[in-house]
Amino acid sequence: MSDLSLYEDTGCRYFKKPGIQNTREVLEAVARRAEELDIRKVLIATNTGKTAFDALEILDKGIEIIAVTHSTGFAKPNFQEMDDESRAELESNGVSVLTCTHALAGVGRGIRNKLSTYQVDEIVAYVLRMFGQGTKVAVELALMAADAGLARTDEDVISIGGTARGADTALVIQPANSSNIFDLKVKEIICKPSMI
Repeated sequence: MSDLSLYEDTGCRYFKKPGIQNTREVLEAVARRAEELDIRKVLIATNTGKTAFDALEILDKGIEIIAVTHSTGFAKPNFQEMDDESRAELESNGVSVLTCTHALAGVGRGIRNKLSTYQVDEIVAYVLRMFGQGTKVAVELALMAADAGLARTDEDVISIGGTARGADTALVIQPANSSNIFDLKVKEIICKPSMI
């Protein structure tokens, strides 16, 4: 006979394929699990702001949303993918918008691009991608938000990532500062693609 005090059965959504088409279902699953766990902070990867705007429609109004953009220059030099109007609208709706160097692709990517050799941060990113691009992104957001002082390292958050556009992965994470990356804990997988 099973000892029910040793575990908890929770649902996990596994999407048949990664991508933007899963965004609404990710946000619905996050809304449910945030309520069950009383998590009041959600980190969302968003290039243009669209996924953050979707979250405003679906998530409980008491949840603090932190929208994390690509760094300026990610797509091309001196270019920020989120326009000023979207940033202002998100902020006017209480969303914090974080734009900074990617925790797993900053200087290391520059060294790879110039010298054709991988650095530790990009190796970590490739290891996380074994679980899917969205998993790598969700972990990276938790590091970036902690480094920016927008997420505490002693409180769980839900972190949402995706593959290219939209959302397809959500994790319950205890964040860590990037200098203490191994203190970060992935506590639950709410959803992710099963085919990566």
